[in-house]
Amino acid sequence: MEYPERFSNLSDYAFPRLRKLLDVHEPGGDPLPLTIGEPQHAFPEWVGAVIAESISGFNKYPPNDGSPALLEAISRWIGQRFNVSVDEDCIMALNGTREGLYNAAMALCPETKNGKTPVVLIPNPFYQVYMIAAISVGAERVFVPADAENGFLPDYTSLPADILDRTAIAYICTPSNPQGAVASHEYWRQLIALAEKHDFRIFADECYSEIYREDAPVGALEVAAEMGADPERVTIFHSLSKRSNLPGLRSGFVAGGPESIRRIRQLRAYSGAPLPLPIQKVSTRVWSDEAHVIENRALYNEKFKLAETILGEVPGYQTPEGGFFLWLPVEDGETATLKLWQETGVRVLPGGYLSREVNNQNPGKGYIRVAMVAPTQEMQRGLTLIRDCLYD
Repeated sequence: MEYPERFSNLSDYAFPRLRKLLDVHEPGGDPLPLTIGEPQHAFPEWVGAVIAESISGFNKYPPNDGSPALLEAISRWIGQRFNVSVDEDCIMALNGTREGLYNAAMALCPETKNGKTPVVLIPNPFYQVYMIAAISVGAERVFVPADAENGFLPDYTSLPADILDRTAIAYICTPSNPQGAVASHEYWRQLIALAEKHDFRIFADECYSEIYREDAPVGALEVAAEMGADPERVTIFHSLSKRSNLPGLRSGFVAGGPESIRRIRQLRAYSGAPLPLPIQKVSTRVWSDEAHVIENRALYNEKFKLAETILGEVPGYQTPEGGFFLWLPVEDGETATLKLWQETGVRVLPGGYLSREVNNQNPGKGYIRVAMVAPTQEMQRGLTLIRDCLYD
């Protein structure tokens, strides 16, 4: 029996790879997992009641694209948050952003670009679904470093014209995972202008947009609207996982140009799984409430102030502008991760597991990623152990 070759060279996903590294060793203290970006703050207390009230909806097939009430709530939220009007026909509800980031490539990446194999641009380090989506559509993957030299955001403008002319899609995450870098207004203007010049799409993964230290990150759609860019140029992806501490709800959305969303909806009609009605019902309520988002952001910012106090003297330490990860410099991420586990029981993720080696360089190798998701007291213990084990 034969199997597809396109997936045959995939390495283990980051977390199975981490288990192979650590689980053959005993922890050096009470285990403290700071690896997965799984929010631990409380979600709104009324979530359970809303689901219970709409429980009969599990007896019905849900609307493919999202209920009118949900799409209206998302459209209203986009308008309030980014000061841009998006028609409900240009939005589709998602089972979390990962589904959307994958299926948008399936629906929108052409088989060829200017008569040649299309290119998908991927920041390096990156959320791994970008890569698997590019593989699935038969595109060439071009990994662009997002390191300290360029502010931890990929400089797509530095790529040669022959690559850009074949580019079909450019993925960008802001605030970025893992570094927490935020794309400025000017960064967006330059990237959108580049996409207009070379006629490619931008997939803007903005799922961390509501977790920031001071100023709310600018959105891709609002800059595109200011510039009068092609409405199909930018597609954005959001979810309730980080914003509202509901990763298990698997609820998000994609929004973009009318033709892009029409094609994504059409693919979903054949191969996707729409959100169950009770999930759509509670999502409508969650997108309509900002009080819990403000409280959530304050909790993260309290922990980042704690990190500054504990780790502020570490050479190369930076408090990220957004997101809920620390991207800490070390000599070697894998070595540091293993040392930390064996001596303290603190569990982090080697940065190299989120990156790809290009030209003998892995931009994540000299870092560890620390998820700031545990309660404040636990974070204080974990950050102190990290400092004393790796930096003293």
